[in-house]
Amino acid sequence: TQATTLAIEAAGRTGGANAVNDKVQPVMGAEDFAYMLNARPGALIFLGNGDSAPVHNAAYDFNDDAIPFGIAYWVNVVEQALGR
Repeated sequence: TQATTLAIEAAGRTGGANAVNDKVQPVMGAEDFAYMLNARPGALIFLGNGDSAPVHNAAYDFNDDAIPFGIAYWVNVVEQALGR
């Protein structure tokens, strides 16, 4: 879809093409997100968090160093959507 292409391109602009894995198998971890996609176009991405326990695990530790990459990703999404 157009939203998926935009998400992949923004991720490539953020971390470089080698940092993007667009061959991830579908997961049911956000099945409720599918209902939102019935109303609006979009794509689900995973932002790497380094070596950590998975989300919803008591040992999970969010890597604060990932924050600038998340911000840069969204800036790239907006710039692409606005044609910049």
